Amino acid sequence: MAPSALILIADGTEEMEFTITFDTLVRADVVTRSAFVPENEGPYADSPPFAKGSRGINILPDFYLDDKHFGPDKFDLLVIPGGAKGADTMSKNQIVKKLVRDYLNASKVVGMICAGSLAALTSDLPRQPLTSHPSVKAQLEGFDYSEDSVV
Repeated sequence: MAPSALILIADGTEEMEFTITFDTLVRADVVTRSAFVPENEGPYADSPPFAKGSRGINILPDFYLDDKHFGPDKFDLLVIPGGAKGADTMSKNQIVKKLVRDYLNASKVVGMICAGSLAALTSDLPRQPLTSHPSVKAQLEGFDYSEDSVV
């Protein structure tokens, strides 16, 4: 069975961090899907809206994020891209926080890109090596912060 990945997206997500990651995974034959993380709780329309990226580019996600269809039993990798507003929305979302913990508890991989690392803080992860965009570094004092590009 091919590996699989779920990439989250919200209004304000950095387009490059979403699209380049999605494209790279697809080219590597990883079954890749996207889920929209709304700023507010439902009710929602049947189809997710376009996510308006940090540079104003609209991206249509595959699904709305929910707590029933996107757990570590469904995907091998969870990706949380940055973009200040998008990262803030995702890091405050209760489902995202639960998924981060569930994926790690199931020994799955969670990738947090740039400001997406705020999800580590709000998900109450234990102290561990971490990097981020410099704009959120001060908020991540409880981690073993590294300036390395990949941690």
